[in-house]
Amino acid sequence: MSGVGPISQDWEPVVIRKKAPNAAAKKDEKAVNAARRSGAEIETIKKSTAGTNKAASSSTSLNTRKLDEETENLAHERVPTELKKAITQARAEKKLTQAQLAQLINEKPQVIQEYESGKAIPNQQIITKLERALGAKLRGKK
Repeated sequence: MSGVGPISQDWEPVVIRKKAPNAAAKKDEKAVNAARRSGAEIETIKKSTAGTNKAASSSTSLNTRKLDEETENLAHERVPTELKKAITQARAEKKLTQAQLAQLINEKPQVIQEYESGKAIPNQQIITKLERALGAKLRGKK
């Protein structure tokens, strides 16, 4: 390469800069401390509800009064006694355990336990699956 001529560079210099800090970064404790050290102006504003839970509890008295005045008894619908007995009887006739029946209808054994104990919230799809698997009508007359 000696004697070829002067070495020249055709590249343009590339300058990489960091992005300007966004709003969250400006509020960062490090950024605030750096601004204090450099002597920049810092504006601090105290929000009226800062550090308190007033927003969540401001209407509590209204909600509490409404709840106190509410007399309606709310409860989920449960499996009727006739359905519990029908499921248990049909399963016993087919000589299936709760786990086997659950596997037949692709549900967890706990679902069958809840239906037979009356704790489940009735689901028409599951009842239909039970009717097909057990070959018996479990619901009323259709």
